[in-house]
Amino acid sequence: MTETNFTIFHFVIISMLILEIKIRSSDGSELVVDRSKRGLIRVPKDLSLKTTVLDISRNNISEIETSDMLSLSKLKILIVSHNRIQSLDISVFKFNKELEYLDLSNNKLKKISCHPVVNLKHLDLSFNVFDAPPICKEFGSMSQLEFLGLSATQLQKSGMLPIAHLHINKVLLVLGDLYGEKEDPESLQELNTESLHIVFPARKEFHFIMDVSVSTAISLELSNIKCVLDNNGCSYFLNVLSKLQNNSRLSNLTLNNIETNWYSLIMMLQLVWHSSIEHFSISNVKLQGQLTATNFDYSDTSLKALSIHQVVSDVFNFKQGDIYRIFSNMNIQSLTVSGTHMLHMVCPSQMSPFLHLDFSNNLLTDTVFNNCGTLAKLETLSLQINQLKKLVNVAHITKKMKSLQQLDISQNSLSYDESEGYCSWTISLLSLNMSSNRLTDSLFSCLPSMVRVLDLHNNKITRIPEDVISLEALQELNVAFNSLAHLPGCGSFGSLSVLIIDYNSISNPSAHFFKSCQKIRSINVGHNPFQCTCELQEFIQSIGQVSSGVVEGWPESYQCDYPGSYKGTLLKDFHVSPLTCNTALLIVTIGITGLVLAVTLTALCIYLDLPWYLRMVCQWTQTRHRARNIPLDKLQRTLQFHAFISYSEHDSAWVKSELLPNLEKEDIRLCLHERNFVPGKSIVENIINCIEKSYKSIFVLSPNFVQSEWCHYELYFAHHNLFHEGSDNLILILLDPIPQYSIPSSYHKLKTLMAQRTYLEWPKEKSKHALFWANLRASICVKLMEQAKE
Repeated sequence: MTETNFTIFHFVIISMLILEIKIRSSDGSELVVDRSKRGLIRVPKDLSLKTTVLDISRNNISEIETSDMLSLSKLKILIVSHNRIQSLDISVFKFNKELEYLDLSNNKLKKISCHPVVNLKHLDLSFNVFDAPPICKEFGSMSQLEFLGLSATQLQKSGMLPIAHLHINKVLLVLGDLYGEKEDPESLQELNTESLHIVFPARKEFHFIMDVSVSTAISLELSNIKCVLDNNGCSYFLNVLSKLQNNSRLSNLTLNNIETNWYSLIMMLQLVWHSSIEHFSISNVKLQGQLTATNFDYSDTSLKALSIHQVVSDVFNFKQGDIYRIFSNMNIQSLTVSGTHMLHMVCPSQMSPFLHLDFSNNLLTDTVFNNCGTLAKLETLSLQINQLKKLVNVAHITKKMKSLQQLDISQNSLSYDESEGYCSWTISLLSLNMSSNRLTDSLFSCLPSMVRVLDLHNNKITRIPEDVISLEALQELNVAFNSLAHLPGCGSFGSLSVLIIDYNSISNPSAHFFKSCQKIRSINVGHNPFQCTCELQEFIQSIGQVSSGVVEGWPESYQCDYPGSYKGTLLKDFHVSPLTCNTALLIVTIGITGLVLAVTLTALCIYLDLPWYLRMVCQWTQTRHRARNIPLDKLQRTLQFHAFISYSEHDSAWVKSELLPNLEKEDIRLCLHERNFVPGKSIVENIINCIEKSYKSIFVLSPNFVQSEWCHYELYFAHHNLFHEGSDNLILILLDPIPQYSIPSSYHKLKTLMAQRTYLEWPKEKSKHALFWANLRASICVKLMEQAKE
């Protein structure tokens, strides 16, 4: 048995123990510490007091002292394998009352000093360099011991007496290279164990006479059997096997790492055949020479199952049919021959009792068992990892296997084309594994009608055709790792309860699946490139409605792949507005919004007199068009007035009696509509011309002003003076106070101007009039002076 096999065995045991510790520890206080492969030379000192599992294997530790273990009172598992420890006093563990698992294998131990460690269940001292088995009298107090690993180069019957009264589930005995020089054939007769594993010295010819027929053993495993130089055809080992007939309890035999010839291998089979053994396993075999024709006696056997794994032969140029016939005619229930490079297998010569056949990992082709009517009782057949190519041929192979229920033809090169003909399967087939082949969509025309479990993962399937043959009995379907773009319905799969369809190309799975597949109890759609759009919302909602645990891998395996902004987002965290995804609701919302907007615009038009502004814009556009090509210097030469006066007719008395006399006496030229408008032109055109010919526009504001439509026009155009565009060309004179509420809505520019600009307020007291006129004239004169300088 190789070191790898031992490592796997120990890993399984340790995993089970750790799980058991976690289950028993309800307060969560267990602590697993892994310090393996760290180059340590001593046991670490910085370990937590709560440490329950400590792995310090594969280091350079040479000794363990009491101080190393003193503080680890909760320690239950200690692994110190593959170190350099030469001696050990087991009393170092006297304070570790809860220690159950102690692995000291693969060290350099030569001696140990014993101390009662009564709670130990697993003690492994194998693969060390003890001369005699390190069994102390104190071992006799280990009443809970379930596994004991020993190593020795000498065995004596008396050396086993201290543990003879213990009932140990499994004993591992590793024999050193010097074993056999002083061999006691009856050294194991005092062992009381159900399972015994003996590892003979590697690379040493088998010349031992040990009696391995321990009376209490039910399972026996023998490793490292080499007998290629024995002229008597492996006689020593065959003699050991012959003694197994003395143990009527022995039912399981395993042989590992065998190096022999074909004849000796067949003789081993023959000896076991007539023993009480029911399950016989042979693995890792190296064979030499050829097999000559030999007869095999199939009578009087207790054997039910034979397994042969990993056989290598240096010669194949002999009649292999002789080997095939020996195996095919065995009258047992189960036969496994894997990893042997076997090219063919013949049919049994008569009706076979085979129930289970496993020929995986060989070189078998589609012709194996062709027209084989003698396998009518066969229930399970495995042909995975072979050279099968045509699915229609494999289907024909099963036709005469009337009892076949499970077939594994995975990891081959199978393909199917409808032109190859109809697939004739046995009607008894219930489970079919065709994963990891080259099968495409046409496969669904070549399926057994009564199959219940169908595994098609890792093929080249892009869709499940709608016209697929009805598979009403199908309960489990695995189509993972294909190229499917859609979830299948259950129209043709009326009984489907388990669907595995992860790792495909499904972007928008239909929520209709859950409606059509009422019997589904487990579905895995994870690891697909989901497009997180509106179409996916219904599927996500459907997942939330199914029973807990039905959707496998939810939510971790379900992530958005598109669009980029959602990539990596879990489907459960993907949310979009119902308005975005509901077309009808979106149309209604847009319609209502449009209607509200139209009503609002209509109300604003009425309230803000929008038609009036449109007329002004039209008139202004025409005026701008006329003035666009007039040069600036020419436009300046057209200025004739210092200011244009805008006022209401109701305020004309004040304008004529106060404003005109006080300004014109200072040689300020003013433009008034009644004396400066040109007859024949429109009022609007006259207003624009007067404003363009004036530096400033003076507005006399009063409640009468805001009631005049023409005053509104004048204010509007003055505000948009072409020549003075962007300059401060407006002067506001507040003749009488104007309440804000009295200003019409169409005068919103006036409201803005009065709020933003400084205006001159006409004082009622005569004493203030002089200052008012001075300020007004100064504002006009200053600008006129600046203009003159320019």
